[in-house]
Amino acid sequence: MPRFYLTTAIDYVNSPPHLGTAYEKITADVIARYRRSAGFDTHFLMGADEHSLNVRRKAEEQGLEPLDYCAKMEDVFRAVWAKLDVSYDEFIRTTERRHHLGVRKLLEAIRARGGIYEGAYEGWYCVSCEAFKQEKDLEDGSCPLHRAKPDWITEKNHFFRLSDYRDTLLALYREQPSFIEPETRRNELTNVLEAGLLDLSVSRPGSGWGIPVPFDERSVVYVWFDALMNYLTATGYGTDEDGWDERWPADLHIVGKDITRFHAVIWPAMLMAAGVAIPRQVFGHGFVNFQGERMSKSLGTAVDPLEAADHFGPDPLRLFLVREIQYGQDGDFSWDRFEARYDADLANSLGNLVSRITTMAGRYREGRLEPSARSALPEVAARAVADYHAAMVDLRLHDGAAAAFRIVGAVNEFLTERAPWKLAKDPDAGAALDEALYEAAEATRVAAVLLHPVMPKSTARILERLGGVDGDGVRFDDHAAFEGGRALITRTGEPLWPRLAGGRSGSR
Repeated sequence: MPRFYLTTAIDYVNSPPHLGTAYEKITADVIARYRRSAGFDTHFLMGADEHSLNVRRKAEEQGLEPLDYCAKMEDVFRAVWAKLDVSYDEFIRTTERRHHLGVRKLLEAIRARGGIYEGAYEGWYCVSCEAFKQEKDLEDGSCPLHRAKPDWITEKNHFFRLSDYRDTLLALYREQPSFIEPETRRNELTNVLEAGLLDLSVSRPGSGWGIPVPFDERSVVYVWFDALMNYLTATGYGTDEDGWDERWPADLHIVGKDITRFHAVIWPAMLMAAGVAIPRQVFGHGFVNFQGERMSKSLGTAVDPLEAADHFGPDPLRLFLVREIQYGQDGDFSWDRFEARYDADLANSLGNLVSRITTMAGRYREGRLEPSARSALPEVAARAVADYHAAMVDLRLHDGAAAAFRIVGAVNEFLTERAPWKLAKDPDAGAALDEALYEAAEATRVAAVLLHPVMPKSTARILERLGGVDGDGVRFDDHAAFEGGRALITRTGEPLWPRLAGGRSGSR
């Protein structure tokens, strides 16, 4: 069985996740669920970045030791991911012993190969970013992401010879363009590389909160250097000498566009310097804005993902984020748009379609639909399945969801044209009625299989009502084909997505 190892960025735990953070996890989960359904031995890693100065300060505000605070916040984050039905396989914390051992080993490997030297740093440092800034990175003297003036610091550090890897990374982008996607991210980073790279500090003066530098116990590993290594230490690097490389290299890192430089420039250079294989692909997704404003905890424009999930349930939220936002570009969330998409896609389209089919199947055929002569729907479904597969492999998640809804639209048109409710009144139209109901049900079942990675719980209910496979056993290769060779046993149920009263469920 082929393997697939994907990761998301690990999150600072200085505050609960907002909807922009959840977007990354949800879309990565869609990819993981698709890969599992396509027969891959998939391992999906998430985690917490705990050695941040912001985390330590937040713990102090609450009168807690940093480690106790982080343990409390782990529960907060895991509860959000559970609510949103994110099916990660492993959760790593950077305070774990296995991570400490792996970080120290990689640093020693880089140093042994001449990649680290001692020096001094003087310049800007944004505490919110936990990143060093050059003048050209600032806007009107402030960090453009956090709109705050960074601190000017002078300190003795250990440095990584990042500048040595400029040409190697340019060649990587040129020869393996899929290493960094989408193309806009690759173009941005190519410009960064062509402008030249500066060596990077890999340590900060010891603060009692961080991983001690193995060759200088008075210093701790710079938080970004520490955090990036989680993808590797989670495989057992540093603790499982005989087995860590069975999973590594990672097939896919899903990260926000604001940290693609760390993942597609600094991270591969670190691995090259240590003689370790680099990941196969980095995908930098866009931001989720709130009514046109970047969603940010520090800017006060964050939307609580639990509130959004409670609005209609996690599946409608997952669908909105996947279908509404072109993957790789920025998107916008508003309550009005969320409710409009719920009505259009779910209440009025897919949900109504499932209800119509199962109701007519129960009324006219006692819930049993026999195979019949073929209409045009199998061809429509086959084209949609092929488009869906290509889109999911290319990480065009929005196009994958759109392909499934093409089937839904075609079935709705098919039912309008065939009018089974009229055929049921004609004693001589029994075969035509059988065909109409069976074809509609089978095509809708295929659409549900395609949507399963996006809306796992809802599509499981649809498949149950349409006589399909159990939701836990959905396999793309086995179940996405229009079968037409077996009877479908259908059942009715409560509306999957009730229409909104008065067109809206609540004003905002």
